[in-house]
Amino acid sequence: MFRKTSLATRTFLIITLVTATTWTAFPFYWGIITSLKDRENVNLWFSVGLPFLHYTPTLENWIGELLLPEMQHALLNSITTAFVSTVFCMVIGSLAGYALARFRFERIPNRDITIWFFSLRVLPPVAVAIPFFIMMKTLGLLDTRTALVLSYTTFNLPFAVIIMRSFFLELPPEMEEAALVDGYTRFGAFFRVALPLSAPALVSTALICLAAAWNEFLFALLLSSKNAITIPVLISGGEHSRGVEFWMVATRGMLAILPPALMALLVQRFIVRGLTFGAVKG
Repeated sequence: MFRKTSLATRTFLIITLVTATTWTAFPFYWGIITSLKDRENVNLWFSVGLPFLHYTPTLENWIGELLLPEMQHALLNSITTAFVSTVFCMVIGSLAGYALARFRFERIPNRDITIWFFSLRVLPPVAVAIPFFIMMKTLGLLDTRTALVLSYTTFNLPFAVIIMRSFFLELPPEMEEAALVDGYTRFGAFFRVALPLSAPALVSTALICLAAAWNEFLFALLLSSKNAITIPVLISGGEHSRGVEFWMVATRGMLAILPPALMALLVQRFIVRGLTFGAVKG
């Protein structure tokens, strides 16, 4: 009876896993094969088809999109705003997380500060979209990369603070105390001891902040109109008077997916380790 139940359980898990993987991977598969079709074959998009069997793949869409000035501009905007905001999040977030993990604040308890950061993480961005727009308009920053960097940093910083605080709580404080005894200042102990040991958390947190900034759509649409347009906004413009140009949307979607996906593959060994270090410690 135990063997039958065990076999049934394994079979159910395998079927569930295959179904979930197929469901998740199919949009990527559709995007890839659609980006390799010419316009005539895309018109028959209801029949997915296999490359080299039902049609001849072509790189015409990829070459055309990469040579398009507005695509190059959007890629540059996305790369710049995502990386700059991630750097700000990691610099400020690591310092704030270390302070919450190692120091005790009297006027506002550490627990209350941490809960406040948690509340910012669950705050719907649309709730503050109009105030952000008015603020950037008053400062003369509309349609600039600076406005996007400020908005991305604002909403990704709480996540960086929470994760880095949890990681620093897991680090033995005796290691930093030994550095202080050796003559280092508190900043010296932080930069020479705590920060190098937190490399897995830094990499995983930075990658998540980078992906969040790269994929952000609401503020990119609200705060940009021409000069600061990013990849998600450009993808949304794939609908014209004659309908949705699926070959263009698929190619742009794959161009948007590739950079963060390749980066995640390169640093994947740091991600799980960084996120599981003290992720639920209070």
